[in-house]
Amino acid sequence: MSTSPDPEGKGRPDGQPSMSELAGQYAARSGVERGDDGQIDVLKSVGGVRGLAEAILPGLLFTLIYTITAGLYLSLGAAVVAAGAFAVANLIQKRPLVQSLTGVIGVAICAVFALRSGSGTTFFLPGFYLNAAYILAFAVSVLVKWPVAGLLFGFIRGENLSWRGEPKRLRAYSLATWIIISVFALRLAVQLPLYLADNVAALGTMRLAMGVPLYALGLWLAWVISRPATVRAS
Repeated sequence: MSTSPDPEGKGRPDGQPSMSELAGQYAARSGVERGDDGQIDVLKSVGGVRGLAEAILPGLLFTLIYTITAGLYLSLGAAVVAAGAFAVANLIQKRPLVQSLTGVIGVAICAVFALRSGSGTTFFLPGFYLNAAYILAFAVSVLVKWPVAGLLFGFIRGENLSWRGEPKRLRAYSLATWIIISVFALRLAVQLPLYLADNVAALGTMRLAMGVPLYALGLWLAWVISRPATVRAS
């Protein structure tokens, strides 16, 4: 069976979506967008100002309240309420709910971990598992020559899957994927020692600083590194 890309994006004879179609759907759902100037719109790709607030506020409230009061239930309640408020606001305003619901579920899982252990630091534990899973998945994508950066950026640039047949473009997208992987790895390297030291204030602060802002920087660097040579020359 052929595994070559389907540049026209047509489905397979058995009615199942082609790899091109699946990759296109993945790119569309990723939220990564291109600005009018041809560059990646980093702010819009992370959900805009509102998306930043949704990603940052629950963790910020938990860290501040727990650091000041050491009250686990109060801190968790504030984080869950903040995440839920964004979801309700988006529902009322008929805005997309995917990011809000993902945030609510994520905060709820973190709260369950913290409640079961009775320790504020375990609120951040699921994030370590998530980062490790991303590292594994993205690394595998490079090894099997389907780098995630190519799936994300290829369709935005109009390359579809044609880059897989060009060794230079494949290497560029592989390098770009390693840049994103380094973001996840850096988070673990910095935050795991703080978790083991049971330092909620420092851990929460670094989680916020190395969350959306660091990911946005990594996304932008991956975009710049993987630009076609003709674009870089111009």
